[in-house]
Amino acid sequence: MRQAISFITIGVRDLDMMKNFYREKFKWTPIKDSDGIVFFKVNGFIFALFPEEELAKDIGISNNGEGFKRMAFAINFRSEKEVDDVFNDLEQKGVKIIKRPGKVFWGGYSGYIADVEDNYWEFAFNPFLELDANGNVAAHQ
Repeated sequence: MRQAISFITIGVRDLDMMKNFYREKFKWTPIKDSDGIVFFKVNGFIFALFPEEELAKDIGISNNGEGFKRMAFAINFRSEKEVDDVFNDLEQKGVKIIKRPGKVFWGGYSGYIADVEDNYWEFAFNPFLELDANGNVAAHQ
């Protein structure tokens, strides 16, 4: 199988609230916002918001999960300053800071925020990870 991700879909409790979080706080623009689903095109794939009941039904499982989801999304930046700038901007917008940016055991610099449904986002500078001109992970990693 080819090594690729086309979509990351998260099941959400309140679609409008989550859509507004990503539009207002992250300044992302949806490419689709209809039929009970929201798509954001991000670097190379789609980040989708879908009502949790509908996602569970689509998968064919019951919707009984709660608490820590055992996953986090990450966006890498070119410097510690860029990470700090993003955190400062999000904090001014009232975003919940989970862990302030700082040096981490693996040699980088990172911190975490949570969206309005407690999905975790890490914003990091990784000195061992090369980003291309568009901010994507360089292909020759």
